[in-house]
Amino acid sequence: MLRRVRAELRQAADQMARRPDLCCGAIALTCALILPITFTCGPVKNVVAAARTPVRFFPEEVPVVDLFLGQLDEADQLREDADVSVMFYYAPWCAHSITARPHVQRVALRLAQQVQFVAVNCWWHYGKCRKQKRFFQYPIIHVYYRSFGPIEYRAPVHSEYLESFIQRVSRPLTYLPTQTALHTFLNHYQQGVVGYFEFNSSPQPAGYLVFLISALIALKRDHQVAVRFAVVTNQAVAEGVSLTEDESVYLHRRLNSSLVFPRTHRNLTAEAVCDWVYENRESVVHWIQPMGAKSYLLEEELLKGPALLTFLPHNPLQTNQLLTQVSEVALRYHSGCGSEGGVSAVWGCCWSLQGRANVCELCSSPSGMCLVRELQAVLDLYLRHVPVSSTSCGHVQNSYSPYSRYSACCRPLQKPERRPLLDDSITGLQCRTNKTLRFYLLDSELNWHLARRLGAPAARSALPFITIINLRDETHYLLNDTDSLERFIQNFSVPYSPLHRQLIGQEKQQHRSQSLIQEVTSHSFLDTVTDSQRDVVLLYYTGWCGFCTALNHVFLRLARLFQENSGVTVARVNVALNDLPWEFMVDHVPSILFFPRHRKQMSVKFPENTPVTLPNLLRFILQHMSHAPWAGSGGGAGSKSLLEAELQVLQQEVSSLQRARELLSHQLAVLWRENRHLTLQTHALESQNAELQAQSGRLETLYREKTRQLSDTVQRLQELADASEELLKENSLLKVLLDALRETDRDAQTDR
Repeated sequence: MLRRVRAELRQAADQMARRPDLCCGAIALTCALILPITFTCGPVKNVVAAARTPVRFFPEEVPVVDLFLGQLDEADQLREDADVSVMFYYAPWCAHSITARPHVQRVALRLAQQVQFVAVNCWWHYGKCRKQKRFFQYPIIHVYYRSFGPIEYRAPVHSEYLESFIQRVSRPLTYLPTQTALHTFLNHYQQGVVGYFEFNSSPQPAGYLVFLISALIALKRDHQVAVRFAVVTNQAVAEGVSLTEDESVYLHRRLNSSLVFPRTHRNLTAEAVCDWVYENRESVVHWIQPMGAKSYLLEEELLKGPALLTFLPHNPLQTNQLLTQVSEVALRYHSGCGSEGGVSAVWGCCWSLQGRANVCELCSSPSGMCLVRELQAVLDLYLRHVPVSSTSCGHVQNSYSPYSRYSACCRPLQKPERRPLLDDSITGLQCRTNKTLRFYLLDSELNWHLARRLGAPAARSALPFITIINLRDETHYLLNDTDSLERFIQNFSVPYSPLHRQLIGQEKQQHRSQSLIQEVTSHSFLDTVTDSQRDVVLLYYTGWCGFCTALNHVFLRLARLFQENSGVTVARVNVALNDLPWEFMVDHVPSILFFPRHRKQMSVKFPENTPVTLPNLLRFILQHMSHAPWAGSGGGAGSKSLLEAELQVLQQEVSSLQRARELLSHQLAVLWRENRHLTLQTHALESQNAELQAQSGRLETLYREKTRQLSDTVQRLQELADASEELLKENSLLKVLLDALRETDRDAQTDR
């Protein structure tokens, strides 16, 4: 094989040596083929214009270091040099980043002396931030306290909230020099943690650093800053909360007994202290700060039970008197089973159980069971030892469950004619009702659209908007201006609540005389339906219901039929936009109800298995109008006879229309068959026409070909004729020459 290749190469070299011009041509042809292939099949050219170099996102006069090229190394260096730094990661095109920019500017102008503000463009493609960070949303705000961080800020990006959070990170611990400051701290905040550390041995004891980091971890866990940390260095001040040992941590609780960190069972580490605080803390009032339109945070809280929502204007940088009042009411509501009989406050599961002669409120500690069977057994055990002749309260220890402790309060059952209201005191009301409330606070400036949907007035006011929502019963109630918050909670907590369910519906519409069908809303529903002088035919519909749309023409014809009758009202209500009283609700749409005059409580529903046609509707209305007690009177009989006559005329018209429809259907069938036959013939003629056109084209082509051939033949014949004529002329000359030669030859022979 190798020899053959060598021989062929040697032969090709010999040929190239003999023919150098052939060798140069082959080389030139090869280059001509390689160059187009190289330019055509090479790497794809970048036809997209390069991105513009980004510019500053923040103005130069704002004390924010704007790293608009994504210089992450410079950002880390600035963060390490500052005690407290704020990192604002943004995308210049992001609407949320653009909205947050003025708020960050205001905070930076106020805190420029204490905090280092750095903004990094994490969208620039060539920047290091874009390559290393994997952010799925913008902006991202991280706060660093020296080397600890990042602490992500997850609250609304408003200047007051952001500044309050940065200040809490800047001062994670509050120093309490006196007992007055200590008591003020414990009474002002819902949850307070106090650490006692002696600074005599070293500038910063190890326990103090652990406590400081635990406060920062708490900020990392809870951006709402519900738990506050404070430090005491004076032993006399520490004795105010019963702290005597160095490096002790005290958790203050208002409802239960306060706790001291068990150093004998747990190591004093930052994670352990933070876990212990969040395991044993009390939550009286919760702040709800939904992150956006698709947040499920509020829904998760409402699913836990009835909730009291308070919308109030809130500024985290200032003391809010309304917030203090709501917190005090919530504290009294959760303060246990009262002080009767020496019963202390118990925080846990509470349940009301009613017997034949008494009603008892049983509360269990957090370690106790919350099962109804367990609570019933404990209550039976308690009633065996305590006769219920008057109000009695006390503790009871379950014999077969030594880890569960309960407190019980029993009262005589009131008479049925008296409304079983609770006592006037709201203290410990949670332990005396099955409708245990959870208290929530919302900033009205950020959540006013939700308040408006719940029935808040259009104009905002300085007073809070308070509502109770019971998601399980699909009800909510509003606090009137004339009622107090305590009475509002008590009225909700009683077994037979006097509160009226709030109905949310469309705005009141102006009456339109040209409208055949009356549109009913939540505000006009009762006035329209309970009108004792008119029969009401009501259609329940929604905008998304296709079957409801199909019934519009039937109701329009029905409304035209009763247009001149002042005793019948044809109306409809959009149940998707209007809340209705429970007794008037339906289980599906579309539904048609008939409310006769003088007996509205005997409303009748149109049968579901009957087609909704105009004759069926009229028959349904007449059938239930005939059962009225006034049917025998003159007006009722005249109205009934008029409707019966109209129904007969309508039935005759329907019959004639049906016959006309059958005739028209027959004619349409005949026309359809004829049309089908004509269509088939048309297709056949079209195919024949296409074939004839194709044949005509072929003939025309053949004609042109034959004409061309004939022209060529004529031309050739003309050429032959010309050639023949030339030959004849030449032949004549030859004959003459031949005759001349012959004569010459003859003369020559004669002369001889």
